[in-house]
Amino acid sequence: MKHRLGLLVLLLSVWLTACDTNTVYSEYEDIEDGKWFVNHAPAFTFRIEDANQRYNVYYNLRNALSYPYYNLYLTRYLSDSSGRVIESRLDELILMDPKTGEPRGDGLGDIFDHKVLIKPNYQFPKPGQYTIRIKQYMRQNPLPDVLSVGISVEKAGK
Repeated sequence: MKHRLGLLVLLLSVWLTACDTNTVYSEYEDIEDGKWFVNHAPAFTFRIEDANQRYNVYYNLRNALSYPYYNLYLTRYLSDSSGRVIESRLDELILMDPKTGEPRGDGLGDIFDHKVLIKPNYQFPKPGQYTIRIKQYMRQNPLPDVLSVGISVEKAGK
């Protein structure tokens, strides 16, 4: 039932972003059985046509309410078309209020979606293909109740 609800939310979000002309790329990868292993690093490849344009890059994350932590550490690797890593960074996502335990994000039942800005107003070095790989960087392996992870790249407002 959880996965059906998650699929419904995913389809709805894809439909809504399809209407957004500022969205350059938006993609999720489902985490098998909601267990994210440290050695599993989903990769998202997209194309930038206009290097003069500035972009906002977001993490998209879906977790179950039973996720055992209030936060999530992720390491991201941004590579250019030659495969050269041009940036790597450790990010902390706050998924629940640390004091109250109240979930953040948009929820439907016991599934929560988070859209977290990680690169505001970013200008890619040149037109071409880029890849962002994401690894979970928590102490638990596998990390339970993470249902899907992804990225969105959107044109930044002027």
